[in-house]
Amino acid sequence: QVQLGESGGGMVQAGDSLRLSCVTSGRALTLNYYTVGWFRQAPGNEREFVAEISWIGDRTFHADSVKGRFTISRDDAKNILYLQMNNLKPEDTAVYFCAADRSPGPIRRPTGYEYWGQGTQVTVSS
Repeated sequence: QVQLGESGGGMVQAGDSLRLSCVTSGRALTLNYYTVGWFRQAPGNEREFVAEISWIGDRTFHADSVKGRFTISRDDAKNILYLQMNNLKPEDTAVYFCAADRSPGPIRRPTGYEYWGQGTQVTVSS
């Protein structure tokens, strides 16, 4: 079974940057054969799509709320998924999750992903 783990969250001020990482534990995972994505969930809110890479064609998608500020990428040699977050805003405060699925994509919705990490907290103060 695929296991994912996020790291890199923390508390920052508005305008700062963070880079989140997602790595595999347990069975080896080749990320270029999975659609991979980032989601976030604030208290009392539904889980929200942030960004995604479809494994067919390496198509990249970013939610309108983060386009131009966040960038999803992957290191195929190390099987690491990244989310670079620049110009953070208080409304970005949430638990951030990485996810993976064998579907060719696009997926974009949390219900379409099978494998999930446990999340990492990002808090942005004004």
